Amino acid sequence: MTALNVLLIILTILVIALVVLYFVGRKLQKKQAAQQEQMEAAKQTVSMLVIDKKKMRLNEAGLPQMVIDNTPKLMRRTKLPIVKAKVGPKIMTFIADGKVFELIPVKKEVKATVSGLYITDVRGVRGPLETPVRKEKFFARMKKKITGTKEAEPETKKSGKKKKS
Repeated sequence: MTALNVLLIILTILVIALVVLYFVGRKLQKKQAAQQEQMEAAKQTVSMLVIDKKKMRLNEAGLPQMVIDNTPKLMRRTKLPIVKAKVGPKIMTFIADGKVFELIPVKKEVKATVSGLYITDVRGVRGPLETPVRKEKFFARMKKKITGTKEAEPETKKSGKKKKS
């Protein structure tokens, strides 16, 4: 009887937690959609010469103090993809999107879609950009090894049978 009561209490707590997470998630999703609309409205294409790109903390990046003050405290400690580029006569510091950061070539000129200090898209000025070679992930390598050994084993057994007969 007491075990049943404990399970019911745990179950109700879990249901309440899931309902709260559902509503918080919907609220955050609406907020993200509004931010995305603002970024789309403010975007512009800029030609820039990329000087350097690194992942560094926000306060080490050399961004304006107003940007640092407006970011949440937890985000200030995380490393962000920072790009230093020459736009016209000015050298500016930008924050790149995670997917775009890998595509940005160093010491080359690119056309970038920028929304404020945020780079959302990159295209090459003279031809397409080179896609970087990504290192295979651990599970992909293991899967390749497993499938490679399974394919190789039947061939050796067949060749062994041919030698005996």
